[in-house]
Amino acid sequence: MMVTYMETGSIDPRYNLAFEEYVLCHRTTGDILILWQNENSVIIGQNQNTLEEINVPFVEKHHINVVRRTTGGGAVYHDLGNLNYSFITDLEDPEKLTINKFTIPVINALEQLHVHAAASGRNDILIDGRKISGTAQRIEKSRILHHGTLLFRSNPGMIDGALNVDPHKFRSKSAKSVKSRVGNIADYIDEDMTLREFWEHLKESLSGEGFVQGSLTKEELRGVEALKRDKYDTWEWNYGRSPEFQMHHKSYWDGGALEIYGDMKKGRIEALKIYGDFLAVKSMEEIIPLFTGKEFTRAACKGVLDGIRLSDYFGTITEEEILSTMFE
Repeated sequence: MMVTYMETGSIDPRYNLAFEEYVLCHRTTGDILILWQNENSVIIGQNQNTLEEINVPFVEKHHINVVRRTTGGGAVYHDLGNLNYSFITDLEDPEKLTINKFTIPVINALEQLHVHAAASGRNDILIDGRKISGTAQRIEKSRILHHGTLLFRSNPGMIDGALNVDPHKFRSKSAKSVKSRVGNIADYIDEDMTLREFWEHLKESLSGEGFVQGSLTKEELRGVEALKRDKYDTWEWNYGRSPEFQMHHKSYWDGGALEIYGDMKKGRIEALKIYGDFLAVKSMEEIIPLFTGKEFTRAACKGVLDGIRLSDYFGTITEEEILSTMFE
C-alpha cells in the first residue's frame, strides 16, 4: 500500500500538534507519514507537570514555546536542527504492540547512510551511546499514532538549559547532563548532508513501497486551526494541569517515573493528578474521574485499576507499583 505523505507547512508547535491530532482523529484509513519541524520549543508529555519539567527563567529569556502533546513519555526540546516524524496507521493487535514496529524503519533509514543506530530502553534510539531520538505513541479508536524526534543538528546547549532533568535518571550513569547524553546525527554522517537532504532521504526511506503527496482540505485546515485555538493555544492545556495538591508521592520504576498528587477530604479522593514519563498511549484524563469520590484506600483504588487496561495509561508500570506509589 502506498503511504500518504504530508507536511504541516508550519514551524509553530501549537499548529503542528493540532495538525497531527486532527489527522489522527479524522483520517481514519490508510498509512500516513508526516514530517515536520518546530521552532525552539519544549514539548511536554501528556502526563507531566509542566512547571517541574522546564527551567522557567531560561525558557522565558530565550522565548521558548512550551506546549503539551497528547502522548506519554518525557519532555523534549525541539529546534530547527531537529526533524520530527509521525506515523499514523491502523492498530492491529494491541497486545502485540511494540515500539520496535516503528523504530526499526527509522534505524534502517539511518543504516542506509552508514549510521549505526539501535533502539534502547523504553523509547530511545541511540548512536554510539548517545540519544538521537525519543518516541511515543497514542491509540485513538482503531488508529495509532507513533511519533518521534530526530536530532540532526540541534543545539545541545539549548537542550541542556531548557529542561529540568530529574537527577534520578542519571543514577549509576557516567553522563551527568542532558548535553552529554544526546548526539546529533549529522556528526555521524560521512558526507556533508544538509537537513533538507536528510529530510528527503527520510521521506523516501520511511515510505517503503512509495508515497502519494497528501494534503488537507480547506475545511480540514479550519478544523486544525480550531483545535489549535481551543486546545494548544490555551494556558489550561499547557500549564493548567499542574496544580498544587495536598498529597504528593513520587516513585521510579523500570517503566518510568510516576508522580501522584491528591486532595483528600473526609477520607475520599476529591481531586487526583497523575504525572510521569511512562509510555501511555491514552489520555490520563479518561480515568481520573473514576477515582473521584472513592475512599482513599488501597482496596478502593485497586478496584478502579482492576477495571482498566493499565498498559494503555501507564505503559509497563504495574498495578502494584501504582498502588505502592499512591500509598507510599
